[in-house]
Amino acid sequence: MEKETGGTSPGIAPAGTARGISGGAQDKAAPAGAAVSPAVSKAWARARAGLRSEFGGEAFRSWIGPLTLETVRGGTAVLSIKSRFLRDWVSSNYREQILRHFKAELPAIEAVDLVARAGAPGADASPAAEAGSGADGRAQDPDQALTRVDGAADDDADSTPSLPLEPRYTFDSFVVGKPNELACAAAQRVAEADDIPFNPLFIHGGVGLGKTHLMHAMAWRIRERAPWRRVAYISAEKFMYRFIRALRFKDTLAFKEQFRSVDVLMIDDVQFMSDKGATQEEFFHTFNALMDERRQVVVSADKSPSDLSGIEERLVSRFNWGLVADVHPTTYELRLSILQTKAARMPCRFPDKVLEFVAHKIQSNVRELEGALNRMAAHASLIGRDLTIEMAADVLKDMLRANERHITIEEIQRSVCAHFNIKMTDMSSARRARAVARPRQIAMYLAKMLTSRSLPEIGRKFGNRDHTTVMHAVRKIEELRAIDPSINEDVEILIRTLRG
Repeated sequence: MEKETGGTSPGIAPAGTARGISGGAQDKAAPAGAAVSPAVSKAWARARAGLRSEFGGEAFRSWIGPLTLETVRGGTAVLSIKSRFLRDWVSSNYREQILRHFKAELPAIEAVDLVARAGAPGADASPAAEAGSGADGRAQDPDQALTRVDGAADDDADSTPSLPLEPRYTFDSFVVGKPNELACAAAQRVAEADDIPFNPLFIHGGVGLGKTHLMHAMAWRIRERAPWRRVAYISAEKFMYRFIRALRFKDTLAFKEQFRSVDVLMIDDVQFMSDKGATQEEFFHTFNALMDERRQVVVSADKSPSDLSGIEERLVSRFNWGLVADVHPTTYELRLSILQTKAARMPCRFPDKVLEFVAHKIQSNVRELEGALNRMAAHASLIGRDLTIEMAADVLKDMLRANERHITIEEIQRSVCAHFNIKMTDMSSARRARAVARPRQIAMYLAKMLTSRSLPEIGRKFGNRDHTTVMHAVRKIEELRAIDPSINEDVEILIRTLRG
């Protein structure tokens, strides 16, 4: 709004004119670098100096410095910045202060409008620019160049920090059975829906049951259906590494921008963030930022949210917001179907009896099934052995031996009671004497180590104890094994006994 003083303030275009806008388009902000009058430029420079004094050098360089004054029209100052993330952050946290300082220097300024403009220059070098290259202009860190979902390098403001995807991991190659049908259906719904069906999607299950396969399949399907959507698939370990690198190079602004500007964020094996307080803090804020913007979040882990140890309660609560889908251990029928599907793609022909034999004997996970097929195929092609059950038993004897014992919690309890000469009823009793409590803790620890049961399931087998009691027992025995040789020897003896 202008003041009625016999004319407009110096350098300010009245509403309805094209003054101060390159090209004269009245309803669009001028491109970066559009001419503004010297008086307005000097007022903006003084306002920037005031903002620097108020917020300090580091905050100014991160948030105010990258702003560019494009034009002033009708009492509104139009400032541009290079990305939506930066625009939204500055608008939410600094707009009023910017207006106050600018208006103090140029009273005709009544409002500030921020726009996102790719490639908008900043008056000061951003922390990313300062930390990302050396004197020769080359990246100092080999991991500086991030990749899009298709693996193409991209360093611009909208680059997607995704790890490369495995071409074999698609929905077409995923074998569906009763143990994984819910997780697969949920993954397909997320990948194919135009809106967000549930947010977040949390997939959990044991090692080698297909969680990572489903994550990659979702990314491939989204890329196929909507190539313009920015999808970031990354492991929790890699997320942590990049966050630590950003702290080291004082480049957290670029880190936040990369992860908070994607349309779909997939974090694999989130359990590796356990007890990593700073990484969890950053992921918490990234999670909230994406959820507020109605962006899709997908997380996988080896346990359900409530069973994750070392993960902050506020994250666990958010994981439970959406759909939690579990991938159960494979059944015989699913294992046989997986073997038949994978064997059909191999150059040698596997007799049905051999596949049935392997499906019966190897019950641990899908990776071991595929490994067994690869091993047998290698022996058949390199040594010329016929694919028979006898050949499979000989070639896979170490894998078969590892899968022979299916240990139950009841077996563990009986073995511990026999070893420490206590009663089975002590496993579920309320007695807290050390002679009973320590063996009970060891039994809980072994149940966690040697079975696929969840913490609540283990707790129920020990007198309906809470899962936090089991977590404490596991941690306590881990600590004691490291410092007490006698406890470590007892545990080793019990493990050898149980595994036969």
